[in-house]
Amino acid sequence: MFNKILIANRGEIALRVIRTCREMGIKTVAVYSTADKESLHVRFADEAVCIGPPPSKDSYLNMVRIIAAAEITNADAIHPGYGFLSENAKFSKLCQQHGIKFIGATPEQIEAMGDKATAKATMIAAGVPVVPGTEGLVTDIALAKKEAKRIGYPVILKATAGGGGKGMRLVWKEEEFQEAFEKASQEAGAAFGNPGMYMEKYILEPRHIEIQIAGDQYGTFCHMSERDCSIQRRHQKLVEETPSPFMTKALRKKMGEAAIKAAASVNYEGVGTVEFLVDKDRNFYFMEMNTRIQVEHTITEEVIDYDLIREQIKIAAGIPISGLNYEPTRHSIQCRINAEDPFNNFRPTPGKITSYHSPGGHGVRVDTHVYAGYTIPPNYDSMIGKLIVSAQTREEAITKMERALSEYVIEGVHTTIPFHLQLMQNEKFRAGDFTTKFLEDFEIKKP
Repeated sequence: MFNKILIANRGEIALRVIRTCREMGIKTVAVYSTADKESLHVRFADEAVCIGPPPSKDSYLNMVRIIAAAEITNADAIHPGYGFLSENAKFSKLCQQHGIKFIGATPEQIEAMGDKATAKATMIAAGVPVVPGTEGLVTDIALAKKEAKRIGYPVILKATAGGGGKGMRLVWKEEEFQEAFEKASQEAGAAFGNPGMYMEKYILEPRHIEIQIAGDQYGTFCHMSERDCSIQRRHQKLVEETPSPFMTKALRKKMGEAAIKAAASVNYEGVGTVEFLVDKDRNFYFMEMNTRIQVEHTITEEVIDYDLIREQIKIAAGIPISGLNYEPTRHSIQCRINAEDPFNNFRPTPGKITSYHSPGGHGVRVDTHVYAGYTIPPNYDSMIGKLIVSAQTREEAITKMERALSEYVIEGVHTTIPFHLQLMQNEKFRAGDFTTKFLEDFEIKKP
């Protein structure tokens, strides 16, 4: 087992990793930018190293400084959390070259799944259902238009190196194609340094359902059931739950088997997530594989009563997994609490938290790095924390979430708490009647 782990991240996920490491008897090193000097992850780690000024490129994305911090503190492993360098093949390889264990996928696995066009080809070869689309990258507009006709409109253009909704365009008819392609390609080039695009059939009325998987160094794989991430805005998840109200036992079995096939096709090592689109007839299609821990891993932990960060660390240390496929025995919901104004198009609202009270009680969990007096910097993601509840049934979990949200006090900045409260009270949501398009027609009412 590792003696010391450096956490190459910030905020709630860094604190989350530190807590598990402490329970496992492993020393921790926090890295931080000057903007995060007062963050709780810096306070609770055994050691802390400042790696640069606020911009991510000069701190949390600066591989050389992070490796140097690991070397000067004698850390024998690096946990990348999510975001930043967590799915960066170059960083994974750099860790290998310096004799530091990267707690995550190998460079080869990240490359195989990080490029969406390559990942899709890998899934086709493995027999995993994929959304009908182009076999490789779309480079010629005239040929792309022919392909769109073959696939059938509507189609969606996606950046091969994309994420977070950038470099994506929905095209309903041929007349819109050229402009959409040019704009998506330009956006992808600017955001990811790679203008490569691929194209897929656009699935109407879809659910976004993902399967949590794990694979060890000995070729054993298992899945830990599903999460429904369909409540999202501009392709950004806001609420996640497990089990999905749309799921059946037969569908869970099929999707779980497909997710394990996906992991086995690249000899996956670590915990990861295979994401699917599921249409109204319960046909499912591979979307992408995330070779890291997910923001929403918490709800899986609650329903199977297992620490996924601990599992990550154990796999990286060469400990075999049990290989059991888990079924959820409870219901869990997570709301992402962001520093955003839901009454002003979710505009980010960084600033100082003047008053803070966290909800509690049976089945309530809060993962956060903030406190009264903490200043949310404008340089990073606007997440304040994650509110997670679990109960015996979905109905009980929704009622518990509503109660917990009403107790949550954050003053000094606008937050998404009012939005979440209105969502929990919405009849369609409570009935489980929603798709990824749900929020397009959801009107947030000012109190």
